[in-house]
Amino acid sequence: MSEKTYEVRTYGCQMNVHDSERLSGLLEGAGYVRAPEGADGDADVVVFNTCAVRENADNKLYGNLGRLAPMKTKRPGMQIAVGGCLAQKDRDTITKRAPWVDVVFGTHNIGKLPVLLERARVQEEAQVEIAESLEAFPSTLPTRRESAYAAWVSISVGCNNTCTFCIVPALRGKEKDRRTGDILAEIEALVDEGVSEITLLGQNVNAYGSDIGDREAFSKLLRACGKIEGLERVRFTSPHPRDFTDDVIAAMAETPNVMPQLHMPLQSGSDTVLKAMRRSYRQDRFLGIIEKVRAAMPDAAISTDIIVGFPGETEEDFEQTMHTVREARFANAFTFQYSIRPGTPAATMENQIPKEVVQERYMRLVALQEEISWEENKKQVGRTLEVMVAEGEGRKDGATLRLSGRAPDNRLVHFTKPEQDVRPGDVVTVEITYAAPHHLLAEGETQAVRRTRAGDAWEKRNAEPQQGPGVMLGLPKIGVPEPLPAATGGCSVG
Repeated sequence: MSEKTYEVRTYGCQMNVHDSERLSGLLEGAGYVRAPEGADGDADVVVFNTCAVRENADNKLYGNLGRLAPMKTKRPGMQIAVGGCLAQKDRDTITKRAPWVDVVFGTHNIGKLPVLLERARVQEEAQVEIAESLEAFPSTLPTRRESAYAAWVSISVGCNNTCTFCIVPALRGKEKDRRTGDILAEIEALVDEGVSEITLLGQNVNAYGSDIGDREAFSKLLRACGKIEGLERVRFTSPHPRDFTDDVIAAMAETPNVMPQLHMPLQSGSDTVLKAMRRSYRQDRFLGIIEKVRAAMPDAAISTDIIVGFPGETEEDFEQTMHTVREARFANAFTFQYSIRPGTPAATMENQIPKEVVQERYMRLVALQEEISWEENKKQVGRTLEVMVAEGEGRKDGATLRLSGRAPDNRLVHFTKPEQDVRPGDVVTVEITYAAPHHLLAEGETQAVRRTRAGDAWEKRNAEPQQGPGVMLGLPKIGVPEPLPAATGGCSVG
């Protein structure tokens, strides 16, 4: 009897990516193996881990489900499961619109997937189970990580904010913090496996500690990460300006393995729009944080999220956003055109901005940020940087005989392939010779190669026979993305 195969398709934020690694681990624990690369639905179990934030997310889901319907008819025993934020939101309609779906589960009970699949098989009817509160932190579930050298670590789930453009708190629930000891134990276990870079993950990471009333809990966590031997790089996403305190800045600056990188969602530079968004800070407060971060870490790369065309946004409001971008000088920005999200307060606000006006403002903002990104990258030319070699970051690496990796500030660096064997997870020292808006080049000889335990872990993993990847990662890329609706939650938007 051949082994049963699975495929997980992931859409949306880093929290979903993290959840999908757990879904893969759960399925492998239940005896499934990953479908070969390019299976495109040709698997015994296909799982959609959905996002309710992206525009037309529901149309895309039902379109994909529709394409699988005839495949399921031809493949006896095939099962289809839908989870994530859209499942949490549309729990009552998915099996009505797509009756061939076997399982619907929510954001709070991903650990139930194998049980629900088995129950659907035995009872021969769809299983819809949506928990209203978290059953287990995703990080406590079995995992099938996508990277041997880098890992996500969930420190909290949910969000206590009430931004008017965002539906995520309604789908992910109120913020719930994980015990610090559990977080550190997981990180230490990951480092023992060879991981050298971790990203602390939460809808609002720097509100960590609100459960116990400790406003400095997040900075203490960062400092504790600094004491873990073998952990080379610590990142986190995403903080909220409201909760970004001076002790966090000090912890970043004083903890060597916390990287000089910060993703700080602005959303708008207009105080009027920020108030309408129910964002609890104003332009001065935001720029004050940026100023303090730069004073403590002059080389820090700061990125952001910006929504263009929020209801009621005037030309003057938009100019305030442009002013803030000029002052902040972000290394890069993820810019989004506002579009209505059913179920959010903003969806019913008056003065919705015409599409053509939103598009025109968006193009002006992108042009400005492109110019700033390039200018900021040019300042890197001549610097010598330690670059952690990445897997699959450079699409043209094969043709250009280059490799790619990330600088400490998370800038993407393409470098000349050294004569010495280099593996993902290893660290190279290179001098930057050229800057483009969204990447750096190091065209000279590599100055040094440091083989690492992370590289050993990558080599060991790739020496083992494995199936092709089944998780389609929705990670944000460096640079100005294609026009998208406002990202409203998860980890990329605070």
